[in-house]
Amino acid sequence: MSWLTAEEALQALKTKPQTLYANVSRGRIRAKPDPTDPRRSLYQATDVQRLAERHAGRRKTETVAAEAIRWGDPVLSSAISTIIGGRLFYRGKDAAGFAEVATLEQTATLFWNGAEPLSSSSGTGHASPSLQAAFLALAGRVTSDLPSLGRSQAALRREASGVLYTVADALAPGPSDRPLHLRLAASWQRPDAADCLRRALVLLADHELNASTFAARVTASAGAALSATVLSGLATLTGPLHGAAWQGVGALIETASTLGAEQAIRRTLAQGNRLSAFGHPLYPDGDVRALALLSHFSLPPQFAEVREVGEEMVGEKVNVDFALAAMAAAFDLPREAPIIIFSLARSVGWLAHAMEQIDSGELIRPRARYTGPAPETDNRT
Repeated sequence: MSWLTAEEALQALKTKPQTLYANVSRGRIRAKPDPTDPRRSLYQATDVQRLAERHAGRRKTETVAAEAIRWGDPVLSSAISTIIGGRLFYRGKDAAGFAEVATLEQTATLFWNGAEPLSSSSGTGHASPSLQAAFLALAGRVTSDLPSLGRSQAALRREASGVLYTVADALAPGPSDRPLHLRLAASWQRPDAADCLRRALVLLADHELNASTFAARVTASAGAALSATVLSGLATLTGPLHGAAWQGVGALIETASTLGAEQAIRRTLAQGNRLSAFGHPLYPDGDVRALALLSHFSLPPQFAEVREVGEEMVGEKVNVDFALAAMAAAFDLPREAPIIIFSLARSVGWLAHAMEQIDSGELIRPRARYTGPAPETDNRT
């Protein structure tokens, strides 16, 4: 990620300092403290360039649309969550503060307009958390659940509870009368991890219009069943650039255990590989979810070394993918624990977005900019 000084940003924008600061406060330009001089700020180059081109009138409509789906301007309206000034908010509430006291069930109530998720299952499920079981259970529901189109929000909220606990029975098997973080801790036989699991589930419940949430909303916009929207989100979450980024963190830690943190990071960067553990485009000052989670357990030594060395070398703070992998190591959770936690948490957000999209009554159907061979001409006379 490239950053500009204030002078460089002002030169590119051809504007006054007050306008630059106003664009930062409105979230149009991301900024972070200059590591060499905390009194100064650096400004995200892509944001500055986008605004400069807009002011110059050079951006076509198709360019604006193309940029919007790559960390660009908002493309959908949502009242569920947002990121402003480096902070994550759930329906206006600071998510980090909310995670201090809330459970995932209470987060669902907040997201679902006051509807409390109620389990109608026995809560038995599988003996241990299983992502495969979640896929199979959701796929089984998709073939029998009613389409969402034409149904009331009250009916959809009732069904959302059933879908959530279908996922929960696969990912956090246990008695249905226990909070999900306690079920998850018990299924892994790690009662000491329960509070950190609770925090992680809340912090990961939603994150604006990320890739998996967009997939869920597209599915919902077609009128598909709520179970289908969660299945779409879950499939997307498994990608290495999204919920499976923890695997890249694990690979870095493994290499660091052999070569040392500095050499491991140098090798990764030299090979042109992405460092999954550091940085997030929406958090120039550091991923608030990671900071909120890392303050509640002791980092294993190898993770602590990678964090210290990496933040200095890369110039970015560790992110929530690092925090999840570190938490799994700190509490000796199973290797796949990060994706299990992520999937269970984000199911609450996917369902909220699905219901919001259904309520809008709009089909998400963007156009493609054709770049193939020129269409054949009709030579008939």
